Amino acid sequence: MIRAVIVDDEQKAIDSLSWELKKFNSEITVIKTFSKPEDAIQFLNSNSTDCLFLDINMPTMDGFQFLDKLVNRDFAIVITTAYNEYALKALKHEAIDYLLKPIDSDDLKETITKIKKHNTNSLPISKIEEVLLNFNKNFNQKKITISTDGKLIFLETDNIIYIESDGNYSTFVMQDQQKIVVTKKLKEVNAILPENYFFRIHNSYIINLNKIKEFIKNDGYVVMQTNDKIPVARQRKSDFLDKV
Repeated sequence: MIRAVIVDDEQKAIDSLSWELKKFNSEITVIKTFSKPEDAIQFLNSNSTDCLFLDINMPTMDGFQFLDKLVNRDFAIVITTAYNEYALKALKHEAIDYLLKPIDSDDLKETITKIKKHNTNSLPISKIEEVLLNFNKNFNQKKITISTDGKLIFLETDNIIYIESDGNYSTFVMQDQQKIVVTKKLKEVNAILPENYFFRIHNSYIINLNKIKEFIKNDGYVVMQTNDKIPVARQRKSDFLDKV
């Protein structure tokens, strides 16, 4: 189902387009309408949609000024106007279609087809990230995906020796002793690691149970394959022994 937002300073135009779109209610639904472009900008900058039907001639700002104020434009843009002189400018602003008022039902049907094609061919970055992060839910995890600093990091779980906390940051120590710092708290990291292989042995450490070299009982620490010594918290010792 396509989620649509309508922005037009005339309420009659909003009502008319909403009524036309109801004819295609199995394919598209209007989630929000705005007669004030400032309110629409605030909504679109903090909420997602699949397409925007945007009027060009508005008194406080025109449609092109409106588009320039959007933080994200990962949705299909359809220009709606009573004038045909804006077609070229609409294309330059990456609009996928241009509808002249009063909007014809057949033209709208073609527009909906274009919206579907656009959304299939250009999956928004946020949705791509969601799909990739859902990869972490795979039962037999061989990789994890971590979102940090505007990028996605793919890590082989078998190459992770342990993870160390540093406040709002976590450092992954890898098999080759490479260290990867991510802007995630240890609690967040722990939530995406496969619990069969990883254990939070201390408030500041998560270890890969398959990478333990030794457990020194008297001193209360484990030696990892990298020869790093990781303390075992007293309150976690019993659970740790059950795991190993």
